[in-house]
Amino acid sequence: MNLRSAQWYQGDQRNSYIHRAWMRRGVPDDGFDRPQIAIANTASDLTPCNAHLTEVARSVRDGVHQAGGTPLELPVVSLGETLVRPTAMLWRNMAAMAAEELLRANPVDGVVLLGGCDKTIPSLLMAAASVDLPAVVVPGGPMLTGTFQGRPLGCGTDVWRLSEEVRAGTLTEEQFTRSESAMIRSRGHCNTMGTASTMAIVAEALGMVVPGVAGTPAPDSRLLQAAHGTGRLIVDLVAEDRRPSTLLTKASFHNAIVALAAVGGSTNAVVHLLAIAGRLGIDLTLEDFDRIGSAVPVLVDLLPAGRFLMEDFHRAGGLLAVLREVRDLLDPAALTVTGKPLVDHLEDAPIWDENVIRPRSAPLVAAGGIAVLRGNLAPDGAVIKPAAASAHLLRHRGRAVVFDSIEDFHARIDDPALDVDADSVLVLRGCGPKGYPGMPEVSNMPLPKKLLEQGVRDMVRVCDGRMSGTAYGTVVLHVAPEAAAGGPLALVRTGDMINLDVPRRRIDLETSADELARRAPSEAAAAAYASPRRGWERLYIDHVTQADTGADLDFLLGSSGSEVSRESH
Repeated sequence: MNLRSAQWYQGDQRNSYIHRAWMRRGVPDDGFDRPQIAIANTASDLTPCNAHLTEVARSVRDGVHQAGGTPLELPVVSLGETLVRPTAMLWRNMAAMAAEELLRANPVDGVVLLGGCDKTIPSLLMAAASVDLPAVVVPGGPMLTGTFQGRPLGCGTDVWRLSEEVRAGTLTEEQFTRSESAMIRSRGHCNTMGTASTMAIVAEALGMVVPGVAGTPAPDSRLLQAAHGTGRLIVDLVAEDRRPSTLLTKASFHNAIVALAAVGGSTNAVVHLLAIAGRLGIDLTLEDFDRIGSAVPVLVDLLPAGRFLMEDFHRAGGLLAVLREVRDLLDPAALTVTGKPLVDHLEDAPIWDENVIRPRSAPLVAAGGIAVLRGNLAPDGAVIKPAAASAHLLRHRGRAVVFDSIEDFHARIDDPALDVDADSVLVLRGCGPKGYPGMPEVSNMPLPKKLLEQGVRDMVRVCDGRMSGTAYGTVVLHVAPEAAAGGPLALVRTGDMINLDVPRRRIDLETSADELARRAPSEAAAAAYASPRRGWERLYIDHVTQADTGADLDFLLGSSGSEVSRESH
């Protein structure tokens, strides 16, 4: 076996001596002749959804040992969605860049990627695509279902729902606080079809997870069994030189888009898939998501689009059962880490509960994939998730009520004097990649309190930011170009009429081009995203691309490979 790590360890020169001596520490003599397998671990006490990955890493380690490799745990940047300010998305690219550089700089032959919370799997896949060493993902898995007042709680989704009920006066603050201890029942990430669950499923559809593993609950002992098997598999991947560039093809992304639509997955997957494809030089565009995915039926009845949770999804058959129903829509050429095509793993994948995973003949939504909108308000595109929207609002014309920043929004949304009604369109800007910076999950704006008290539970909302995959509502997001990059969103004024027509894939501002040409961005909007920045924020603002191309850094596009030309001593 021709190992990359031999460049560090083989020979009798001084540098080889240094590399071996400092790493020996109990390693047997033949330990340096084996495949050196990094276990890229995003476990952190400050990323509670990933804290259990240290235990998962031990099972991976055992599998690597059993297969004749040398396991090496490598802590990498961990991003906890619920804690990190101003938004974890600001550091996704940094986490990807750091992991890439660490893998390239060290004597590593292959890597097992351990992720869970929203940004960890995308950042690790971006890194793996860039360094192109044999790699495989072990998703950390969702938490078990908690209950409150006799009903199951959807992590994230019910936070939004319950908090709105408090503002509407139908739930007391004491009851809301009591639900807090029931929301997070066990280890693992969100148990809804949020971004964490979506990205685990998408990673499997891409071929980067052992088929059948994504969606395994975090406390389930079968996750540790799968981790052990993955540790054995990575040694085979090194021996066969099976790299991400051989697995992640246009066909793989086709299948990921079909899977994303069929499970009713998070809109955040669009940005992440675009970024991963950009690292590989694959020509993936917003149009591909609409062309491939918009007509795919939603088969999974899971929050936020449906009723059930990830524990139910797993027992009902998981992703493979879903993909078997839409097998004719998949590209049969796409391979997986097993070396076999994804479609070859669908033969024995029955649906065990048709309430949770619907058969193709009785979908939850007939055509519920993510829709891509264009128009004079979003020349480079925007996205909406019809399955999580209100059907009566998918065609809507309303008067804009504009907020220049999230702070402006919070200061005014509950003002009884705010001129807003149920037909209004809430517009929030200054929340894109450059403007915030980092493109936060604020697009699913809370509704005005006075409208909640009247029974209103959804309105059309438009934003250049993102929303949590656990969120719901008629929300147009990822508007590109963003306001801070000179997009038309910067020119919208309260009182302008906005026309949304999802079936026609349009979102338009009913203001003439001549009038828009006379306008300048409001001083408040300009001030909201013009404050001085330093360090990573400065680098990010100067080089981040727009949402329609993945919000990656422009100098990280394309793969750099694993070669390191110079010695360290």
